[in-house]
Amino acid sequence: MKPTPTGPAQDGATTIELAFVLVLFFMFLLGAMDMARMLFTWNAAAEATRAGARYAVVCADPADQGLVLEKMRTMLPEIGAVTVAWQPAGCDAASCTRLTLSIDSLQYRWISPLPGVLLPARALPTFSTSLPREMMRRDPNSALICQ
Repeated sequence: MKPTPTGPAQDGATTIELAFVLVLFFMFLLGAMDMARMLFTWNAAAEATRAGARYAVVCADPADQGLVLEKMRTMLPEIGAVTVAWQPAGCDAASCTRLTLSIDSLQYRWISPLPGVLLPARALPTFSTSLPREMMRRDPNSALICQ
């Protein structure tokens, strides 16, 4: 039996349909990956805030916030600036009792083509951690805590 020709009206119709389906599939896939990346950034910012505050209450000098920012950027390089507030205000390494550390202006940039073009960078919320002051540069279990 000889196959019947589909004719010029049907040539390439399957290819066009596949192209439409693939465009939708990849938009969905990239959108899901972008959302997963945003949740990862959110979690990394929360963890960097916690770790930065922990480092600050144990090791940092209240006059030098640069070391705290440097430690936090090892976890999330997109961090631009942090706010380190020691209590009481104006205290030194011996008299500080509490620390509040926060990331105020972290921006998430979309990498998917459609949101990346149409949507501006998304401002993530403020991440903040507050801890009491601990022993400066001493840990009974490790001599390397502040390095």
